[in-house]
Amino acid sequence: MCTAAMEEAKRSGDAVCGGEGWIDQELAGCKFKDMRLGKRFRRLIGQLAERPGESIPWACQDWASTKAAYRFFANDSVSAEQIMGGHFQSTCERLPAGEALILVLHDTTEFSYTREDVAAIGLVSKGSIRKDQQGRPVFFTTCGICQHASLAVTTEGLPLGLVAVKFWSRKEFKGRKQRRKAHNAAIEQKESYRWLENVRDSTARLGAAERCLHVADQEADIYELFGTARQLGTHLLIRTRADRLADGGPQTVAERMRQTPRRGFYRVSVRDRQGEPSVAVLEIRYRRLQIQSPKGKKKRYPELTVTVIEAREQETPCGRDRIDWKLFTDLPVASRREAVEKVQWYARRWKIETFHKIMKSGCKAEQSRLRTAARLVNLLAVMCILSWRIFWLTMMNRCAPGVDPRLVFTALELRILDRLVKRRSQAGRRQRALSAYLIKLSQLGGYLARNHDPPPGNTVIWRGMSRLIDIETGFLMGAQHVGN
Repeated sequence: MCTAAMEEAKRSGDAVCGGEGWIDQELAGCKFKDMRLGKRFRRLIGQLAERPGESIPWACQDWASTKAAYRFFANDSVSAEQIMGGHFQSTCERLPAGEALILVLHDTTEFSYTREDVAAIGLVSKGSIRKDQQGRPVFFTTCGICQHASLAVTTEGLPLGLVAVKFWSRKEFKGRKQRRKAHNAAIEQKESYRWLENVRDSTARLGAAERCLHVADQEADIYELFGTARQLGTHLLIRTRADRLADGGPQTVAERMRQTPRRGFYRVSVRDRQGEPSVAVLEIRYRRLQIQSPKGKKKRYPELTVTVIEAREQETPCGRDRIDWKLFTDLPVASRREAVEKVQWYARRWKIETFHKIMKSGCKAEQSRLRTAARLVNLLAVMCILSWRIFWLTMMNRCAPGVDPRLVFTALELRILDRLVKRRSQAGRRQRALSAYLIKLSQLGGYLARNHDPPPGNTVIWRGMSRLIDIETGFLMGAQHVGN
């Protein structure tokens, strides 16, 4: 059982219970200018949580509630920061006690929309799908909003919540000459500055820089980011793509790593493009190197000493890409076990990809018909909280299956699950554990619960949640009718 999950569940207590108890906890730190906005927000997020993935009219059920929801998202006094404020605070309260590292996963995703008035939302990408008669590419632009999120998870993989989020869209795309000019601009003038901002914001909110390990993919391979982390006293684990000079040159990092002896092998289970399981055998190398700062940045960011960890397959496997990771971290590595540990932590980065998948597939964030960027950003902020809740339930079943189910479900929900879903042949204690009821919830969403099936995923969890809420509503209406 995940120790961090147990601590988090005990500390949260009844505030993490089912029904609307978790909403009270997540929104406790929200601060709106008008108290009525706070009440509307609480009711709105409760309605959307009851029907994840449905449209606003379907979730609200009547015109008065639907109109109130539209007014809330369009209100100039409402911002994504206000919507997420309570969740940020609750995430910090869920940090496990002690000095264990907290992984802060960073990633960017795009939400695409089809609109006639593109200017009201903005652009996210530009590409070409064909060529004209002269052979020149015909470009098209995609309307949408970009989101850069930072998700805090334990080293065991339990998502504690978001600690920083940025939303933006683009008005136009620069030509080749403009891009070349922008390349030499200061980092504060670039879009990639969001990486530095989120590292600063998340570190400040968590309040324990030495416990934070910021994990990101190759897009975060920015020298200014390394320097910023050093100034903050926090840690980084980044997959690098630039082959920089090492130890004063003339050799590069790749050349120095080729000269480094192999420290051992590490077997990891992976899946190919068809989803079939396979085993990857990775060669492990690690070495402490000094990285030179780029020209023009030496005064602001001095040279850095980092540990380079290389994990790669010798041959390209059939049906999937070859794993070839070169990781930079400021943490020391003195053994193969410590190197493998860092590789495992980097693999946790895919959890933020799962989080984004829940927003798009589970909450159906890209199917909204709101017409302006400001309204969509407010809706996306709400969906961030709902998506975390679904993800948290899924991972609690895997990280802390033995905790008291009353920390997640109400007494009525437990009775309904016991009545609708037959108990599996387990020991009495396991039948009353959280994992047993999360499996029952997943069975309402289509999970078969066969002995050889993997643990239930996010899809069946959100389907089961929606169906359980409908059943609970019908039960309460029936009880009221009988009582009358």
